[in-house]
Amino acid sequence: MDAGDGTGTGAGGGMENEAATEPMCSVCGRMPSAEEAATARLTWSRGTQGGRASWVCAQCSRDHVRSIEGKLDQSWW
Repeated sequence: MDAGDGTGTGAGGGMENEAATEPMCSVCGRMPSAEEAATARLTWSRGTQGGRASWVCAQCSRDHVRSIEGKLDQSWW
C-alpha cells in the first residue's frame, strides 16, 4: 500500500516509481532506443549500489562480465 502522499513510500518500498523510469547504463550513460525499450529490462543487468538501482547495458555487461561476476565495485572497472 502507498502512503497516499505521492512519495511512493509504502509496502512496495518505492518500487512503483522505479518501474516507471527508463533504465540508463551506469557505465556508459546509454539509454535504450525506442526499439529496445520493451526488452531492455530483460537484456540489461540490474544491480544495487548505495541503495539505488543501477543498470548496465548489454554491451557494457559483456565488456565487464568478470568484474560483475566478481562483485567488484564499479569504481574498479
